Amino acid sequence: MGKTAHIIRKIEPGSIAEEMEMEPGDEILKINGNDIEDIFDYRFLMNDSYIVVLLKKKKSGEEWELEIEKDPDEDLGVEFENGLMDDYKSCSNHCVFCFIDQMPKGMRDTLYFKDDDSRLSFLQGNYVTLTNMSDSDIDRIIRYRMEPINISFQTTNPELRRKMLHNRFAGDVFPKVKRLADAGIEMNGQIVLCKGLNDGEELERTIRDLTGYLPALRSLSVVPVGLSRFRDGLYPLEPFNGDDAAKVIDRIESWQKKLYPKYGVHFVHASDEWYLLAGRDIPEEERYDGYLQLENGVGMLRLLETEVREELRERSGDDRIRNLTIATGQLPADTIRKLCGLIREKYPQVCVRIVPIRNDFFGERITVSGLVTGTDLIRQLKGKELGEELLIPCNMLRSGENVFLDDITVEQVIMELKVPVTVVDPEGKDFCLAVLGETKGSTHRRRQMYEQTDRSSCGTPERG
Repeated sequence: MGKTAHIIRKIEPGSIAEEMEMEPGDEILKINGNDIEDIFDYRFLMNDSYIVVLLKKKKSGEEWELEIEKDPDEDLGVEFENGLMDDYKSCSNHCVFCFIDQMPKGMRDTLYFKDDDSRLSFLQGNYVTLTNMSDSDIDRIIRYRMEPINISFQTTNPELRRKMLHNRFAGDVFPKVKRLADAGIEMNGQIVLCKGLNDGEELERTIRDLTGYLPALRSLSVVPVGLSRFRDGLYPLEPFNGDDAAKVIDRIESWQKKLYPKYGVHFVHASDEWYLLAGRDIPEEERYDGYLQLENGVGMLRLLETEVREELRERSGDDRIRNLTIATGQLPADTIRKLCGLIREKYPQVCVRIVPIRNDFFGERITVSGLVTGTDLIRQLKGKELGEELLIPCNMLRSGENVFLDDITVEQVIMELKVPVTVVDPEGKDFCLAVLGETKGSTHRRRQMYEQTDRSSCGTPERG
């Protein structure tokens, strides 16, 4: 049996599990006589039309052997206490740019856990370095077609990669990448760019080398390193300025012009931050190749504007009166202001204040909305005229919860600011509905970039 007990948390009504009298708290021991390492073993075994489930009952401790005939694509209808059905694999690197090392002390434990788990790359879109993966892990990815896999490359210079990841094995991962490419496993790549380390000619080398993995490597994003104020004792990194950003964009766009005629894709993309920092317009939609790296901040603002324009195109407008405030990060504030201007063209009596929140918690170099804390939100808005409603983007919150990174809740913000708060989902239509007062509820979706909260038995998080 695997290391983690596969305890059932929930039974779906009308499911096979309910019919077979499975209950929350029961444990699945084996399927077809096979031990289950994780969710991918489970899903693979579920593909059979006839299965035998060995179940341990919570109440009696008895072991039941259940013979089940079903459709090949039909699931039992259970949810497990641990969604991965295994421990999360922690990172063995000590990257010079790691944001978790730049977190202040005293925050919740899950924020300090560094994952480097290929399964989370498949399930949640997390980026992995491949340094923690064995040949058998690669075998499983190929066998189960766990794709796309998102890989954090940083550089293809082995010596520099060892230095940046502070891991003597970090330069030896490229045979694994080749195996994945040869097997046709779809991949996306990321470069966290650090000034004076992997930029300039090193970036040129990395892009050139990674084009060799096309078409399996579908896309490559270049994102600037995030630097908080908690960097005492860490590698001395400097922030990029506008001129730096312009040079990065020019290099990337030069490669796009070379690659598109040959491959039909632009392949390498600069994240939105580079264009805002350089004071340049965000590229047109066609340049993003279908937004393959949207959750990595590549084309997010272009898609948002496109969706807002599409929603407004279907509306005739009216004279409704609205008076509200939108709080966002400093980086996207001008874009949000532009979108509200588009809305006002059809709804002239909708008054919206845009308040860029300065990040005092992590430091003023952090300008994205996803790292705005409840503490900064309250301090900078308290006592101000906010109108009838405050809108905040959902990426300020933990996935599915009303909690900011500093554990302040939306309810606390409402109490302190004495104004209703609406959490706005990421699509352009949701933005329009919220501004126009037509929101009927929010799911508060957020990609979990810096923490994993679904770990039932991983023990104390490691700081590396």
